[in-house]
Amino acid sequence: MQRYILLLSFVIFSSFAALNAQSTAQEIVDKAIEKAGGTRFENAIIHFTFRGKRYRSKRDEGVYELERFVDSPKGVIHDIVSNSGLERTLENCPVKVADSLISRISDGVNSVHYFANLPYGLNAPAVKKELVGESIVKGNQYYKIKVTFEQKGGGTDFEDEFLYWIHKDNFSIDYLAYKYAVNGGGIRFREAYNPRMKNGIRFLDYNNYKTNDLNTPLFNLDTLFEEKKLKLLSKIELEDIYVYLERDCC
Repeated sequence: MQRYILLLSFVIFSSFAALNAQSTAQEIVDKAIEKAGGTRFENAIIHFTFRGKRYRSKRDEGVYELERFVDSPKGVIHDIVSNSGLERTLENCPVKVADSLISRISDGVNSVHYFANLPYGLNAPAVKKELVGESIVKGNQYYKIKVTFEQKGGGTDFEDEFLYWIHKDNFSIDYLAYKYAVNGGGIRFREAYNPRMKNGIRFLDYNNYKTNDLNTPLFNLDTLFEEKKLKLLSKIELEDIYVYLERDCC
């Protein structure tokens, strides 16, 4: 009987600990979003250029349009991903998109906007957050927040796994890592730099690193980074950023 009571107590304690960790993860992410712009994201029109392509996002209390403009020999290709799905035009004329390309195009547009607007997307309904530890990187203390996705609403890449290093004092996301499965899979680690505020919303550029060992836990990438065992693959830089808020018209 005593053994049963001890076991039951352990289960109850573990359950409360898990709930507390989940609550803490949510609280940390909420603070990170607030520090990066908070409610400004909800009613903002954001323009930027990334690798020669122009992007624009428009949000209004849950209604959204994520856009990409690409110059081609035939004219400007305009892709719009919204609550209604994907639309494509060429020089303002509607273009039929093959079913086999819809996910690929939509994911490409979504991905760029997702990273550009972090940490805003971390409170999407399909996101699952967990506080999995703490660490010190370059002398600064960080929370480690693991992010995974529900299959429903998580998109075609719902099996991807992310880890965010959120500063314990100012709640900035200074590092992030992710593991993806498409195109043979891969692991990336990003170091944020060049933080700047545009109309109250924070934007970052990143040094983008990789490791060829796909068995490497994301949890260990900060250690490998400090030991200079990751390879710099590319730079993620946003240019020509402009943020328009609804109140700006008044």
